[in-house]
Amino acid sequence: MAQVVALVEALKAALKSSRMTYAGLAEGMGLSESSVKRKFSRREFTLAEVDRICSLCDMDLTGLLHLMESRDGRLQALTVVQEREIAEDLGLLVVTVCVLNRWSFDNILEFYVFAEHQLVQMLAKLDRLRLIELQPNNRIKLLVAPNFGWLPNGPIQQVFLKTIQQDFFAARFNQDDHELIVLNGMLSASSNAQFRRKMERLAREFDLLNREDSGKPFEQRRGYTAVIALRDWRYKGFAALRSERRKPVGS
Repeated sequence: MAQVVALVEALKAALKSSRMTYAGLAEGMGLSESSVKRKFSRREFTLAEVDRICSLCDMDLTGLLHLMESRDGRLQALTVVQEREIAEDLGLLVVTVCVLNRWSFDNILEFYVFAEHQLVQMLAKLDRLRLIELQPNNRIKLLVAPNFGWLPNGPIQQVFLKTIQQDFFAARFNQDDHELIVLNGMLSASSNAQFRRKMERLAREFDLLNREDSGKPFEQRRGYTAVIALRDWRYKGFAALRSERRKPVGS
């Protein structure tokens, strides 16, 4: 019952953020306004109705679940100081990434060169940061919200961005389980916003699959990184051919 309440409250939050009224929702669902209000008060929706409400609020079911999870009170982000503490200690950063991907104590110990007492000490630090709860027999309980993420342009994201620039794109992406898609085009502001929302949905889908697969045997999973980015950018080599009328002022 608690999850049903949380889901309906997330639906209400979605309506509010999209400025959707009950009257507008009723029209979009082909129901009377009183029927819509009754469904919310009784918390009675079919899956198709929930999906329709999400569509009218310009989100999908995955987005609704993330909205629901973001309201559960668990840790969604660290502070800059906390991130810096992790980013400046390579071993601690490795262990942090491992626990966020639901590795067990034995998985980490087998895969990396840490001594048992070193690993316990690093997990104790993460326990103090409330990322995990280090339980008896070195069991690890993850405490963060499912939508936990690194601070935009924060210390840890900066570490990964540097690695991405120097290492990630050095590959040819010619393996069966690799993919590289580069797109170029000219978009209006509204199309840009629409595409970015789709990018956010794709990122949520990746996160959902990661969580679903956490229950599978460790040996059946591999570490993958997806970089989803969009910006206004032109190849510098084209600049020499640009018309004087189109060159930026001062160039």
